[in-house]
Amino acid sequence: MSQLAVQALIKRPPYTIGLDTTLEEMVTILEAQKFHHLLVVDYDRLVGIVSDRDILKRLSPWIGTVRETDKDTATQKIRAHQMMTRNLITVAPEWSVFEAIELMLEKRVSILPVVDDAQRPVGVISWRDVLTQIMTHRAQQMAQPAR
Repeated sequence: MSQLAVQALIKRPPYTIGLDTTLEEMVTILEAQKFHHLLVVDYDRLVGIVSDRDILKRLSPWIGTVRETDKDTATQKIRAHQMMTRNLITVAPEWSVFEAIELMLEKRVSILPVVDDAQRPVGVISWRDVLTQIMTHRAQQMAQPAR
């Protein structure tokens, strides 16, 4: 476990969006793909991230109802670059899981985008991924017969 690389925790390729992706499009993507974070890229380089919480903060509960206003409709046109988190804390695929855990704790973040040397997104790992791996490793150790 101590030598396990971050790459091993990546479950699937990241879903990336462009700088001009609208809030409305992001909602559709999150619902269809079951992601919690969308990685924003510019010329294939990671430049930001939008979380489901970022989106929920901006969505009006009145969309699609008789109470919907022009402001509610306009909000759906907000672009990724207007709401994304910048200055991301990232890790490389070859980092050890323990290095990633230390960084998550130090920076108080729950997810880490994984990028290659050219800052292209490779995946995302979350604290859930880390805990799942630790518990799986522990269960495997406990299942081994005592020597």
